[in-house]
Formats: sequence, C-alpha cells, structure tokens
Amino acid sequence: MDHYTYTVVLTPEDGVYSASVPALPGCVTLGETVEEAIDMVRKAIRLWIEHMHERGEEIPVERD
Repeated sequence: MDHYTYTVVLTPEDGVYSASVPALPGCVTLGETVEEAIDMVRKAIRLWIEHMHERGEEIPVERD
C-alpha cells in the first residue's frame, strides 16, 4: 500500500476525543484518550483507503 499523510482533527467531547480526517469525508472515530483516538483514526484511515481502493475510486491526496 502507498504511504499517505493526512491532517487529523482531535476534538474533546463529553469525556472522549473525536478524531476526524477532513480530506477523507466520513472518516471519523472516537477514543477515550488522545492516544487511543490517534490509534483509532490510524486504523480508520487504513480501512477508508482500503475500501476506496477496492471500489476502484481515487484516493484523495492532501496537499501542503
């Protein structure tokens, strides 16, 4: 699999942290700690990319 780099937005919400990836619409997850949210969003990104690849869709590339 290619290497991709994306901006992740962490937001504290009622005792948990949401993690979203603006370049990948719908790629959102939660974690009880910042570390868990980051781990979960890495997994979510991987699954999001795998799903798009399987469907033959273009993988968004975040520009600097």
